[in-house]
Amino acid sequence: MLTGEQYKASLDDGRATYFEGERVKDLPGHPVLGQVVQNVADGYDWLAGQSVDGTNPVSGIPRTPDELRQKVELVHHAGMMAHVNYTSIMTLATAAGRLAGAGPQYVERIQAFTTSAQHSDIRITQCITDAKGDRSLPPSRQDDPDAYVRVVDRSSDGIVIRGAKLHITAASFGHELMTIPTKAMKPGEEQYAIAAMIPVNAPGVKIINTTYAPRHPDPRHFPVSGLESFPEGFVIFDDVFVPNDRVFLDGETEHAAVFAHSLGLWERLGGLTSMADGADVMVGLAQLIAEANGLTRVGHVKEKIAEMIIHATVVRACLEAALVHAETGVFGAVFPNELYTNAGKYTGAASYNLMVRHLHDIAGAAVVTAPSLLDLENPEVGPLARKYMSTSKDVDGEYRTRLFHVIRDLTADSYGGWKQVTNVQAGGGLYAQRIVTRKHYDMDAAKHAALVVAGLAQDAHGPSKGI
Repeated sequence: MLTGEQYKASLDDGRATYFEGERVKDLPGHPVLGQVVQNVADGYDWLAGQSVDGTNPVSGIPRTPDELRQKVELVHHAGMMAHVNYTSIMTLATAAGRLAGAGPQYVERIQAFTTSAQHSDIRITQCITDAKGDRSLPPSRQDDPDAYVRVVDRSSDGIVIRGAKLHITAASFGHELMTIPTKAMKPGEEQYAIAAMIPVNAPGVKIINTTYAPRHPDPRHFPVSGLESFPEGFVIFDDVFVPNDRVFLDGETEHAAVFAHSLGLWERLGGLTSMADGADVMVGLAQLIAEANGLTRVGHVKEKIAEMIIHATVVRACLEAALVHAETGVFGAVFPNELYTNAGKYTGAASYNLMVRHLHDIAGAAVVTAPSLLDLENPEVGPLARKYMSTSKDVDGEYRTRLFHVIRDLTADSYGGWKQVTNVQAGGGLYAQRIVTRKHYDMDAAKHAALVVAGLAQDAHGPSKGI
């Protein structure tokens, strides 16, 4: 296992990463991005403390539902980079199982790379979403053929790719870029049916970073995003050479969607895990601010909190069902149940904005107008601000102000906006979850149950009493 300091040193590898118009040559020392590096390093050190016989506890492929649950919980607490890396490893394991009968050469390469990556304890991020150009046109009909990542040259020892991948969380802070097709491809689109593993520092790779990280001198004003933030990478492949042993799909259009579907499962499980914890935090904040505002007995406030509780409970139940009903793949790896994972992710994302609206309605406008803690510490206005931010002798003004700050940072500022968008888009939009949910739902059983109730079929379990 790498230590946090070894991880930091590994970033000094010539990678071409940019932030606000300038190339960043010292990621650990950068005033904004350096905090991200430290968070990842802390995650490395935290995982080292959880190691078993010096082995990374999340590096292996789960073989039982209990192992899957343990790894999901560990990854969730180890931070964003550990989650992204584990999702990448499990995507490869899932894709290998689905390619077993059609691409044995790719399976061999995937398994060899996975073993090497686990041994060296590197971090992998996922590059899936293309620039796409005109969304109404397929890749082969775009004005610019580079709108989707494609192969532009071939040789006996590898390929050359060109294009860009967008919205790649923490792309500049890992070691490898798992680059896969964003969607299914059709005959005639072979150059776009490409999956490969590309080092972040490979010649021709350029990454532009954007971030919601606060630039405020007092981090207390941003109690959530001030502690942890992860930039999104705009990854450009400017004629990047990829050797054959790192190519996991090359032109087989009928298998182009395998990687996206595999990634979708693990991204949605990670999103569902975060949503389950996040929904509980939202309930807690709603109850705390209702108490601080003196509104716990107000009917509509009680109803809103009850609805938030039900939302949190249903999301948590879907996560539990996805793990309890885990399934075993071709090579013995265990995967979360597709139906419950997708239904849960959809429920969490589709209802999130309503839960935020409830929280804002309960909290009030001070979510965005509360004074800073520096204002409360000012000798002239501080005592007056504390006085008027309090609501009773039991509710201190600073305590209530801090509640407003965490609600704002979590739901109504830069990070809050990022979270609202990514809740929907991460792991594919809501439509993708609807498609997969329908695919895995037992529609025949539902139809038969309806026919039994209608008296048009027999119930195998005995006389039906209706519904």
